Amino acid sequence: MNTTYCFDMDGTIADLYGVENWLDYLINEKAYPYEVAKPMVNMSRLARIIHRVQARGDRVEIISWLSKNGSEHYNMAVTLAKMEWLKKHLPSVEFDEIHIVPYGTPKANVTRYNYAVLFDDEERNRVEWHKGMAYTPDKIFEIMA
Repeated sequence: MNTTYCFDMDGTIADLYGVENWLDYLINEKAYPYEVAKPMVNMSRLARIIHRVQARGDRVEIISWLSKNGSEHYNMAVTLAKMEWLKKHLPSVEFDEIHIVPYGTPKANVTRYNYAVLFDDEERNRVEWHKGMAYTPDKIFEIMA
């Protein structure tokens, strides 16, 4: 059985919350924190693992939320910033799907596969995940190795 691995971005692979005054930027609809967030894991190692699991037939997706209460214009800016962040930090990776969805969307409703593994820093998302297993970000390399 092929596996789909789903990654959250903010707080999982991108350190959005480590950007000084990140919440003020979001409230003022500035995409800056999404643009400058530092990686939270070794991205070279992550890229190698993603390539390996895709080579064996597994899929890799991003499922990431937009900002809470963002305007349409801001949501477009956040989507662009997230896409650019992925290109910058994982340039060799071709994700099978990238879903950047409204804040609060149940992530299990986003992937179209019946069985998937989620990596997400938010406990609520892990608890609500009914498509398979869900793990904290510190388990990425252990689970995918």
